[in-house]
Amino acid sequence: MTVLAHPPLRQSSPAMSAEEWAVRVDLAAFYRLAALYGWDDLIATHISARVPGPAHHFLINPFGLMFEEVTASSLVKVDLDGKIVGENAYGINYAGFVIHSAIHAARPDALFIAHFHSPDGMAVSAHAEGLLPLNQRALTVIPSLSYHDYVGIALELDERERLIADLGDTNFMLLRNHGTLALGRTAGAAWGRIYQLESACTAQIRTLSIGRENVLIAPAEAQDAVRRQVRRKRKPVEGGRDIHDLIWEASLRKAARLSPGFDA
Repeated sequence: MTVLAHPPLRQSSPAMSAEEWAVRVDLAAFYRLAALYGWDDLIATHISARVPGPAHHFLINPFGLMFEEVTASSLVKVDLDGKIVGENAYGINYAGFVIHSAIHAARPDALFIAHFHSPDGMAVSAHAEGLLPLNQRALTVIPSLSYHDYVGIALELDERERLIADLGDTNFMLLRNHGTLALGRTAGAAWGRIYQLESACTAQIRTLSIGRENVLIAPAEAQDAVRRQVRRKRKPVEGGRDIHDLIWEASLRKAARLSPGFDA
């Protein structure tokens, strides 16, 4: 059997700053980790990152590569009008551009955005009650969780306004009948949040698989307590790092062990 190689990959610009390259490496690692956890979807769904600098550009996956193939140099740089900056062997998925460009333009804190079509995420997104307060993981997500109703594949630019209005200042979103989304100021923040959301969805599907009868909803007092706790600012650990930094450092080590080459 002949295995077809993908076209030669080139960096999207002949020269780039060290800061952009660092973001590229983090974003490529994010793609590899998503594949390792089974949250990829052939060549669909997206993770994006804002490019440092005054130009409002962001990086997204080449439309044609699986997550496990993405490298720092293969990522595509685009502007907020969807125009590719520089050269690349692939284009981009327009539906991904619509969703990610909307959030990058409206939320300065959304430097990294992850959107997946995982089976459990899609299942909970289609549940009339959405994410239920069934466990501690869900309780930490719910205070910053929003919902966006499904109106079709995200191919119309006017969906951007509705998406942003629904997102507000939240960090998690369930796109109804569609999938999951999380964002953050850093790769670690976005990765930690999408992990929390996906894990909460999986836990809900497993819990409800035994039937709704006798399933324990967390008491209202406990829900209020967790809401207060997650809004409390955590003290940084030694060196000024926070929990998201620690999560990302550990996750990078995992990506390097199990899916090397993302930094090429």
